Amino acid sequence: MTKIATWNVNSLNVRLEHVIDWVKIHNPDILCLQETKQTNDKFSHEAFDSIGYKSYHNGQKTYNGVAIISNKELQNVGSDIPGFSDPQKRIIHGLYPSRSLGLIHVVSAYVPNGQSLDSEKFKYKVSWLEAFNTWVKSSYGKSDHHILTGDFNIAPRDIDCHDPEAWKGNILVSQIERDLFDAIIDIGFDDSFRVLNKDIQKFSWWDYRMAGFRRNLGMRIDHILTSHSLKENLTTAYIDEDPRKLERPSDHTPVITEFR
Repeated sequence: MTKIATWNVNSLNVRLEHVIDWVKIHNPDILCLQETKQTNDKFSHEAFDSIGYKSYHNGQKTYNGVAIISNKELQNVGSDIPGFSDPQKRIIHGLYPSRSLGLIHVVSAYVPNGQSLDSEKFKYKVSWLEAFNTWVKSSYGKSDHHILTGDFNIAPRDIDCHDPEAWKGNILVSQIERDLFDAIIDIGFDDSFRVLNKDIQKFSWWDYRMAGFRRNLGMRIDHILTSHSLKENLTTAYIDEDPRKLERPSDHTPVITEFR
């Protein structure tokens, strides 16, 4: 059994205890983090060492930042999108040696939010996703299995949004973003949650405002995309809402996929 999780923690400085407690309870083989919001020299490697995990981080002050927490040492760890000039730290990846599955290329990604469809930040989001897709396509096949995890800031279908009509014409649900998400799928990936939960509406993010979590005004924008080579090994895919109930929680909650 191999268990992989992803979680936008919205500041590891604030939520390190949440993360450590969650890891000790759930024992993932890999936990991918986004929005750590800290530089590499401030990252708490010692906290993960103390519970038997390796940790790898690509971060910057105040914004962004991604990490992979692993129960085994990763191989060929890299960061950022090759050939894409970007000061923002949004990618970290490496090869995980799974006992049952062999080498898995795991990516922790924090896709730009985009702000609004008519903004410069949205243009950046589109160009970032285009570069990401090109990199993934060029990397696909260099190892047997690939897993893309993270906060994609895209709700792929209407079922992944609490009120598609109200969100129409906004970021996270635009056809441009959904087409770019589908382009990743078309490279040779499956949305593991949707493969195993075809008609279930669950969310991974709820706005802090307007009692979003209490009213379940959420979106499923955090994903674990798995290469077709892993489809027959998928056993479980779910979203753990419990961390969103904690005091001072992240606005996101962990998404988990398990493989036999």
